[in-house]
Amino acid sequence: MKFKISTLVFSLCALAALTTSVPSFGQKLIEFDAPGAATVSSPECAPNCGTIPNGINDLGVIVGYYTDANIVPHGFLRTPGGKIVSFDAPGAGLGHGLNQGTVAYSINNLGVIAGQYQDSSYVWHGFVRYPDGSFTTFDAPGAGTAAYQGTFAYVINPEGVTAGGYIDGNNVTHGFVRSLDGKITSFDPPGSINTQVSDSIAFNLEGVVTGYYLDANSTAHGFVREPDGKITEIDGPGAGTGNYLGTYTNSINLEGMITGYVADSNSAGHSFVRHPDGSFTKFDDPEAGNNGNYQGTFAFSIDCDGAAAGMYTDANNVNHGFQRSRDGKFTNFDAPGAGTGPYPQGTRPTTNNAEGTVTGWYGDANYLNHGFLWRP
Repeated sequence: MKFKISTLVFSLCALAALTTSVPSFGQKLIEFDAPGAATVSSPECAPNCGTIPNGINDLGVIVGYYTDANIVPHGFLRTPGGKIVSFDAPGAGLGHGLNQGTVAYSINNLGVIAGQYQDSSYVWHGFVRYPDGSFTTFDAPGAGTAAYQGTFAYVINPEGVTAGGYIDGNNVTHGFVRSLDGKITSFDPPGSINTQVSDSIAFNLEGVVTGYYLDANSTAHGFVREPDGKITEIDGPGAGTGNYLGTYTNSINLEGMITGYVADSNSAGHSFVRHPDGSFTKFDDPEAGNNGNYQGTFAFSIDCDGAAAGMYTDANNVNHGFQRSRDGKFTNFDAPGAGTGPYPQGTRPTTNNAEGTVTGWYGDANYLNHGFLWRP
């Protein structure tokens, strides 16, 4: 029996929604902190002190990391019921005040988690954590072994294939894909001097990876990499050139829709959805600032139905969350405890799932981070 791709995608999306549906009445935002998370910000970990969620699966399980009072990062898993489980990868540095430790980035619907840990020598290593609490740790061939070099596992797809990046001995960053049997394939788009696999939903069911790279002029270009290794460059409409301007692709869904943003010549952010046929829909949140200087709209994730989630920065340089539906409707939100000053205060979504549920973190008025879960 043959199925059209669109029919298969719809079926998968519908199944995810059916099996993960939770009753809700109106919008709801839940704030949370991992038990043991620091209660004050510290220079050693700022601006990343506190609780920082990075990923959510279609069952509503959230993963991320938190820093404790001793400036030690630990991974965490938050169940849909609100129970939080802390974990440390074997070999993670746990020294007082060193800001080493474990960071979880992504979780698939089977409960398998991908992330990275930093050892006592400040070298990074990738890990996969299984639902029974066991770990597989790994290093990409060619990864450097000096301090602040090594391997980062950012995303994991429904089948358990991981993707991420590594820093080599010359401090150059490359992308990689790791198969279920542990084979690691390195890649770089042509002209790249720094390849970044995005740490949102950047890896779909077919194994297509998205991210961005910097060229020799420090211009960012998006890319999409097919399972056979073919890489297509993506430049969004209105992207600037040089000085870290350009196109940042952050997420891909089952349908092959990609979201991200461009930084224009004035350093303002404008978001887009790139459709499977290569066309773009560009969008700006109605409440976003438009004066350049890192104001604007920044999409980080796209769900099964084509809803994009991210952050917008207003005319006062305050960060807020948004979700944009496939038909272009915006819903903006703020965590009640979010500070109203410039970054790193404000609300910063990271990822949405098949339900349209968004997770992320907010910085309070004392520059400490806290997790949140927002349901439309």
